[in-house]
Amino acid sequence: MAASFLHGVETIEIEKGARTIKTVKTAIIGLIGTAPIQNVDDEYRTINEPVLILNEIDAVKYFGNHEDGYTIPQALNAIFDQGAGVVLVINVFDPETHQDVSKVTISDIIGSIDADTGKRKGLKAFEDCYSLFGYFPKTIIAPVYSEDKTLVPEMETLCKKIKAIGIVDAPVGTSVQDAITGRGPEGSINFNISSDRIILCYPHLKVYNSSTDTIVLEPYSQRLAGVIAAKDIEKGYHWSPSNTTINGILGVEKQLTSMINDPTSEVNTLNEAGIVTVFNSYGSGFRTWGNRSSAYPSSTHVTNFINIRRTADIIHESVEYSMLQFIDFPIDNGLIDSITETVNSFIRTLIGRGALIDGKCSYNPDKNPVTEIANGHLVFDIEFMPPTPAERITFESFIDIELLKSLGQ
Repeated sequence: MAASFLHGVETIEIEKGARTIKTVKTAIIGLIGTAPIQNVDDEYRTINEPVLILNEIDAVKYFGNHEDGYTIPQALNAIFDQGAGVVLVINVFDPETHQDVSKVTISDIIGSIDADTGKRKGLKAFEDCYSLFGYFPKTIIAPVYSEDKTLVPEMETLCKKIKAIGIVDAPVGTSVQDAITGRGPEGSINFNISSDRIILCYPHLKVYNSSTDTIVLEPYSQRLAGVIAAKDIEKGYHWSPSNTTINGILGVEKQLTSMINDPTSEVNTLNEAGIVTVFNSYGSGFRTWGNRSSAYPSSTHVTNFINIRRTADIIHESVEYSMLQFIDFPIDNGLIDSITETVNSFIRTLIGRGALIDGKCSYNPDKNPVTEIANGHLVFDIEFMPPTPAERITFESFIDIELLKSLGQ
């Protein structure tokens, strides 16, 4: 409170004007599964708790080396093969409760809230990540377990809550026909979902196992998650993950016809059904192939593009978190101007980076009646458009006999 009397000079600082908005982290993978924690030191053993893993050394320290039946060590190897990424890992295997990893169930992966302690378990433990680390994972995977159709809607629910995408695999042994029919009401696999937050992967990938000197099948989801994280860092989250080299694989479970100019090829047919697959043509290597989530083809909204959905999430979350510095300020024209300019400055930055084509934040008085303002509620409009991926390129070719006139000239 100001002094009632002053014989002199004073300066009162008033905060006004635009503030900065910090972009949320994007190259963060949420991995849930099982690890042989009975083989790691007691101080590093965790059950149903998110653990931040930055490199292969930490991966082995907390979750051990790969053993048959366990999913986390293999998934971490697959992710780090792609060259980048931060992983928040939840192990649900408890040696004392399960005795054997085969006793872990989908219910363990889905998780619950302990009635006595209030502790979140399984997938639900990812909801604690922001308070623990300052960010949520932006890509959720549950290799092997996501092949169970009961897990997919639970992943979608989590992804909606934390603004993430989930990647799921078709079961091992699924044919191309089964993968496509699995999208419909008669499908028997986990692909019968339409959501811009779920990416469907097919097929499994062949990887060399040095410990057994054999070639084994691994879920595609874990390497696609690594590809997305690496591309976020190299190019930006506004880039599509499609047409990117997959590191560390020798082949695919099912050989697929891949022709860039053949709409009847199997990879194109899978993409047409909203399934991300692997492109492998002469001299191309193994590449991720597919721009769209499982929302396609049921939804033709632009958010069925994976990069559009993710860019929108990043903008929404970044703006929301930045508003903490304005919450509970007195509502006046200065506050309205500060908020709009703060968001517009952020949008201009994204335009400059190529993450947006255009966009703006505005205040519409018609959406802010005095009754709502009196109730402490302000509404702002945000419009933006990220770049869509060049999924289809068409050339119109003409044979023009008039060009023969140039002969002899």
